[in-house]
Amino acid sequence: MQTRLDFYTDKDAMKAMIGIETQIAKGTLDILLKELVRLRASQINGCAFCLDMHVIDARKAGESERRMATVAAWRETPFFSERERAALEWTESLTLVSQNHVPDAVWDVVRPHFTDAELVELTLLVTSINSWNRFAIAFRKMPS
Repeated sequence: MQTRLDFYTDKDAMKAMIGIETQIAKGTLDILLKELVRLRASQINGCAFCLDMHVIDARKAGESERRMATVAAWRETPFFSERERAALEWTESLTLVSQNHVPDAVWDVVRPHFTDAELVELTLLVTSINSWNRFAIAFRKMPS
C-alpha cells in the first residue's frame, strides 16, 4: 500500500487538529487512560498508523505490554479499573455511534466514573482519535 496524500501539507487543517490535541493535553485525564482510549478506537477503526504511534506513546508513558495486548478484549480481563472500563465502553460506543447512538445503558455505566468536565474531555479525546484515524486511513498514512 502506498500513501495517497501527505495531509500534513494542509497547515491550517493540521493547526486545527493540533489545537484539539493541545486542549486534550491540558486536561485532567490520566495519560495511560488517554492512550488506552486512543488504542481502542484505533483498533476498532483498523488504523495501523495510529495503533503504531499510540503503542509507542503508551509504552513511553509506562503502560504494560499485557494491558496493551488485551485492550481489545478488555471485558474479558481483570487488568483494567472500573474507570478505565467505563472509558473504554464510552470509546467503543462513540466510535460506533452510527450503529448504537450511545444508548442510555452506556451512559449509566460511564456517568458515575467521570465529572461533567471529564466527560467532555473524554468525548473530545474519542472524537479526536477518530478524526486522526480517518485522516490516516483515508490517505493511507503508513507507520514508519
